[in-house]
Amino acid sequence: MTTITTITTGTAATTSMAREIAEIPALSAALLARQGTVSAIAARLREARPRIVIVCGRGSSGHVGVYFRYLIEARAGVIVSAAAPSVFTAYRRRPDMRDALFIVVSQSGRSPDIVMATEQARDAGALTLAIVNDDASPVAEAATLVLPIGAGPERAVAATKTVALSMQAGIQLMAALTGDADLNDALRRLPDRFARVSGCDWSPWGGSLANASAAFVAARGYGFGPAREIALKVTEVLRLPALGFSAAELRHGPRSAVTPSTPVLLLRQDDEAGATVDGLCRDLADAGETVYSAGGAAGTLPWIGDDHPICDPVVMLVPAYTAIEAEARRRGLDPDNPQHLSKVTRTL
Repeated sequence: MTTITTITTGTAATTSMAREIAEIPALSAALLARQGTVSAIAARLREARPRIVIVCGRGSSGHVGVYFRYLIEARAGVIVSAAAPSVFTAYRRRPDMRDALFIVVSQSGRSPDIVMATEQARDAGALTLAIVNDDASPVAEAATLVLPIGAGPERAVAATKTVALSMQAGIQLMAALTGDADLNDALRRLPDRFARVSGCDWSPWGGSLANASAAFVAARGYGFGPAREIALKVTEVLRLPALGFSAAELRHGPRSAVTPSTPVLLLRQDDEAGATVDGLCRDLADAGETVYSAGGAAGTLPWIGDDHPICDPVVMLVPAYTAIEAEARRRGLDPDNPQHLSKVTRTL
């Protein structure tokens, strides 16, 4: 059995993962206070007027990129594509990236393939932007523009605070680009919502994973990236195969694999995509599947009430992360150090 690493804070002992989740509200407020950097980058992007955006990141950072795709396409009207670093590193090709914005998302900023992809994109004509925790990292040095999220050291292998802060950085950038007053108002409420949602107990869902053969997480639109991220954390920390799907896609081929022994977590934000999630929730419940849902009037998990649909799926990361961390400890697993994994994955 793996020994759990604990950090002692006052009279309570907790894991690094739990402590880093708890830091999110204060870090969110600190990032909002650094709006000057975001505004300067937004001004540069308005000047460049990119015709396409390419997002680059692996693992949790890749799920931030999925979130950015919906954010940018739905709010800025610019098409977004996911980068394939192996095109640069393995196949040694350099696509034409003139008039493109290349956004690289990385917690460590040190994976060689991500660094090389950023360098190659810059040399191929793209305007490069690094959204990164370590602003002195190689990927930050390779990028033309750098937006540091300022999350501080993240010691748990499973990224939590850096994911939430990276998504928030994208929201701040979009609000600055579009001048969206409603989104700016929602951003000001975000630190408080992060703090309040920490009181939402999603352990019924976390406990349902104990005897599961696999698990599913589904959402639509702005919730899709967070859904994929939560599924990764289930796999990474609990050693349970989990898949994140669009709520629309889950109705197709993947639906045949859903059984009462494969719990489904649904994330719902209050927008045009909400009806799809509601319908899927009803159908799964009627079929006798094990389903949990967050958001909306029909949600079965504790929730702080709907706010802005862009922000809410990011807020939902907090109770999901917390439930996963608690379930890992209950099983005697170390959520800080999943087996066979390291903080920096050095692929090329």
